[in-house]
Amino acid sequence: MTGRLSGRTALITGSTGIAAAAAELFTQEGARVFVASRTEVHLRELVDALAATGAEVGWATADLQDEVQADAAVDAAHERFGRIDMLFNVAGGSGRRFGDGPVHELTLEGWDRTMALNVRSHVTVSRAVLRRMLHQDRDADGSRGAILNMASVLASHPQPELFPTHAYATAKGAIVTLTLAMAAYYVRHGIRVNAVAPSLTVSRMSERAAADAVTVAFAVDRQPLVGGFLPAIDVARAALFLLSAESRAITGQVLLVDGGWSSTTV
Repeated sequence: MTGRLSGRTALITGSTGIAAAAAELFTQEGARVFVASRTEVHLRELVDALAATGAEVGWATADLQDEVQADAAVDAAHERFGRIDMLFNVAGGSGRRFGDGPVHELTLEGWDRTMALNVRSHVTVSRAVLRRMLHQDRDADGSRGAILNMASVLASHPQPELFPTHAYATAKGAIVTLTLAMAAYYVRHGIRVNAVAPSLTVSRMSERAAADAVTVAFAVDRQPLVGGFLPAIDVARAALFLLSAESRAITGQVLLVDGGWSSTTV
């Protein structure tokens, strides 16, 4: 590893899949990492594994949809390391279990809970982090911090047969718009805001899809660069670039990390 994040502190929301891959990669690149997640058992497994490598890590259990808990998690991260240079908003998920689906079938509970799970959690954590970043001294690159949000290929390249989850797609589209609005506002404050938009990725959220032969065949066909589901590390590597000083001139961008999905769309 090259130490691309040496001396920097990252706050990552979520503790499995892409979040876990990012936490591991960021610590390998020299970052101090604080992880906030709702599920303590997954959180502790991740943190214990990172600590065993000698990494500087901290953690907080929180339902990030709740503003009080989100504020407390960000406060804990700041108290632990004294500064937050990077925020990677990963926490979110499918709303199928709440009633997400095509608009004519979805329940209002499914709509509300899917939007809260994905968009509200981004807003609560970003708000608390920005209140810290705005008062931080600029670093050698003139930056006060960088934020990376989690969108989805479904926000721009829908797949109606297999993924007719309209609340989820809308939530991810809202995150894209949020990213652009934040980037425009905070650019003159020295804070960059971008998003990654993955396609089918190996994670706890995709376990149902990975057990379905039709979806697996779809992934092989539509994600030919990786021959199926994306390994989470591929998204983590994109996140590393967008949060590091290597992308110091990049803000307001949404990077598709999709194995070719968008290029194979008819």
